[in-house]
Amino acid sequence: MHPANPTPPNTPQKQAKTGLRWRARRGLLENDILLTRFLDTYETTLTEDEIDAFEQLLALSDNDLMDLLLQRIEPQELPAPFNTASINTPAFKTCLAKLRAI
Repeated sequence: MHPANPTPPNTPQKQAKTGLRWRARRGLLENDILLTRFLDTYETTLTEDEIDAFEQLLALSDNDLMDLLLQRIEPQELPAPFNTASINTPAFKTCLAKLRAI
């Protein structure tokens, strides 16, 4: 017998979300709290582009990420090698706005 609600296929979006919470763990407790709250609220609704933007943010150092989230700096002020082309994408702007609103 087949279950009434079969498991959806392993889509790229589902694969990208796998382990996202673990990768969001940070050494700086404040970042850890903000990122966890963000994922608690938005993880199930993130688009592939928003996941990519979130992962770019996760690549930042703890201090740069905290400064960005607290609006001490803007994305244009992030140090190299941050992908400056990505900061103008709608997904990056949406992801950052959601994180800042947490």
